[in-house]
Amino acid sequence: MKRTIYPIHPDFKKYEKFNPPLNPFALTFMQKFMGFLFNQEKSNSEIDVLKLSIPVNNGTIRALLYSPKYSTNNSSCLVYYHGGGFVLPAAPSHYHWAKEYAKRVGCKVLFVDYRLAPKYPFPIPPEDSFKAYTWLLENAYKYSIDLNRIAVGGDSAGGELATVVCLMAMDYAIKVPCAQMLIYPVTAHKLETQSVIDFVDTPLCNSRDLEKYQNYYAKNEKTGKWEYLSPLDSNQLNHMPPTYLETAEFDCLRDCGILYANKLSSQGVVTVVNHTKGTIHGYDINLESDIVKESINHRVKFLQSYLKDSYEI
Repeated sequence: MKRTIYPIHPDFKKYEKFNPPLNPFALTFMQKFMGFLFNQEKSNSEIDVLKLSIPVNNGTIRALLYSPKYSTNNSSCLVYYHGGGFVLPAAPSHYHWAKEYAKRVGCKVLFVDYRLAPKYPFPIPPEDSFKAYTWLLENAYKYSIDLNRIAVGGDSAGGELATVVCLMAMDYAIKVPCAQMLIYPVTAHKLETQSVIDFVDTPLCNSRDLEKYQNYYAKNEKTGKWEYLSPLDSNQLNHMPPTYLETAEFDCLRDCGILYANKLSSQGVVTVVNHTKGTIHGYDINLESDIVKESINHRVKFLQSYLKDSYEI
């Protein structure tokens, strides 16, 4: 495929010809291979890692609880949902940044390994995500977590799952997360924005890839509540918690993210927006990039506003 040459920052040039293969055979292989990364997560000198099993509808899912070594007895917690188009398991960078959030914010991080399409299509991933959140509420005391300081976050597909958990909490009349952190999130279903039209061949994820992800994930759009598939269309956004939303410049999801941030802000939700430049979808895969490090600083600052424990990090 002949690609358009975009003015991507040099930090991300090494990815400019890569998009994950999304045929059924490749997906089966990547789900098995990348799924093993979960078991490689171990405690270290700064972070304790606890492997958990959480009951969900018709089964269980795995999760990791990252805890700073010196966390308090009434710690805050970020429930994190990884990206991957609802079909790919967490990548090494997801685990890396989860540990960084725990270490630098001083919070615990519940990292949710929700079930994946195409075997588990919509609405199973949002249902799994919500079950993980309600499980944490029910078990907060056991894990020394402050019920009033539980936030949700996620990147790409995980960003949508995080904000849908907030919508589901409203629908079920339970405690809504105290904040949400959405990193280049999916916010609408099959909405043809200008960035979707323009970015048909950008690296890591483009509108052609997006269509494939959506076809795997939303095999039947009527099997779940529409707003859980397209939160931009919800009429409850005025009840959303304070929000951090980050976009990437050369990303087909960019404009949907902007629309979502603008809608939240217009309805009185405290909304912090970080529009990154020279970046591509999934750009924080580059752990050494100064642009990525600056974005992580923005994320940490936002999370600290709502989650930071009283002890010094």
